[in-house]
Amino acid sequence: MAIDSKPKLIHYPQLNTVLMVEEFIREYSGEYKKMAVWERLPKKMMYPTFNVIFDHLLASGKIAIDGEGKICCIWNPGLVKRYLADKALIVR
Repeated sequence: MAIDSKPKLIHYPQLNTVLMVEEFIREYSGEYKKMAVWERLPKKMMYPTFNVIFDHLLASGKIAIDGEGKICCIWNPGLVKRYLADKALIVR
């Protein structure tokens, strides 16, 4: 029998929780490290839930970690709209 090193999630975070974390990071971009972000969120949540959200935001290219370990918001919806409106560009 194979041993799975990653624990199975019983449930996934709700959308409003994901948006809360994303908005907090956008507002305080570059100020806090990962643990400090979790400790300062407006609503408390379990750390594993925060990790799921954090990993999702990191993988989707909405946040990045700088050389000091601080979390930065790198998502720019205005720039995306501008590129999508440019007829010379092709979206694949």
